[in-house]
Amino acid sequence: MAPKLLKLRGTDLIHGDTELAGVEVAPSISVSTTFRAPNPLEAQDFSLADVDMRNPGRHVYSRYTQQVSTRAEHILSRINASGDGFAITYSSGLSASYAALVFYRPKRIAIRGGYHGCHATIDVFKKNQGIQVELIDLDSEYRPGDLCWLETPLNPTGESRDIQYYADKIHKVGGKLLVDSTFGPPPLQYPFRFGADCVLHSGTKYFGGHSDLLAGVLVVKTREDWNQLHSDRTFLGSMMGSLESWLLLRSLRTLHLRVPRQSASAAILAQWLDSVAKTPAGKIYDGVPGGILTHVWHSSLQGVDERGFDPSKQMQGGWNATFAILLAKPEYALELPHILHYFVPATSLGGVESLVEHRIQSDPSSDPRLIRLSIGVEDVEDLKADLQQALQKLASVKAKL
Repeated sequence: MAPKLLKLRGTDLIHGDTELAGVEVAPSISVSTTFRAPNPLEAQDFSLADVDMRNPGRHVYSRYTQQVSTRAEHILSRINASGDGFAITYSSGLSASYAALVFYRPKRIAIRGGYHGCHATIDVFKKNQGIQVELIDLDSEYRPGDLCWLETPLNPTGESRDIQYYADKIHKVGGKLLVDSTFGPPPLQYPFRFGADCVLHSGTKYFGGHSDLLAGVLVVKTREDWNQLHSDRTFLGSMMGSLESWLLLRSLRTLHLRVPRQSASAAILAQWLDSVAKTPAGKIYDGVPGGILTHVWHSSLQGVDERGFDPSKQMQGGWNATFAILLAKPEYALELPHILHYFVPATSLGGVESLVEHRIQSDPSSDPRLIRLSIGVEDVEDLKADLQQALQKLASVKAKL
């Protein structure tokens, strides 16, 4: 039986940091790096060791804590684990990835595909540690000391992987499961419900949502783990800056409005594009000739696999809003981003504006025919019409040739 559906509550997003708020309605940005020490003649003896870094009564130095990032972490804790998790922020998604590696110090990492930046971060970790961390496939046999690094939905295709299956598998040998849920932010999926030990997000994407900040987030299950991550972050120096923290807090207020709309629009477009892709050459579907688009990846198109995994049971809050399509020729993929009107040709994802990327331009390992689409909050009818006219243009060029 599927777990009870969790709801992303706007009340939590707006008021989840109320105990840390001041008299101002909109949070203020503190640009100070350091804070005045209490006078021992007027107050009790003060020691940094006495500061609760998760709920600081006062701030000492912004590498430890500052008001706005602490407020953002309280909200992120509430929404990622129904109030039972402990979120910590970082200067980028990759700095959060590196922090997770430092925290777990794995002997081997089970990983397959996904974001190429995380693979590069693992290479940096191996170099800095001066050790050989073996990389194995997700479906290899696990051993004690292993870390399973599961990205789902997968970048760039948007396909879902079975969190519960890999959680059971890694936990049998005493290993840990990290789930990169960047493509599946709340309310789309909640990895802790399916056995994750740590959840990773590139907060740059959906949490930020406006293509104007860099951020990373780790969410863990215990205060002890959070304390260790915070200590590591302090001396790795990978905390968020004041402006980025403020932008993140501002953006979280509307997460429940943005993500469900993006998700719903993406599902509509993925289904429509899939019908176009299944149209044979010489036939026409909804004004688009067949033979231009050959494949669409999206979690809504997966169905139930041979192990019985049903993505809809895991992504209970909606489908991912970023996915990929495959064109018939590399030259089509090269041209498509620049003949669309509402999709901005740029890398990244999760913003309010729709983005289109010829993926090989940022990930050299990608198929040169692959296009990644990040769906924004525009009217879905306009986005569909835009894709329709662009595919028609590609078909007309093909016909002329």
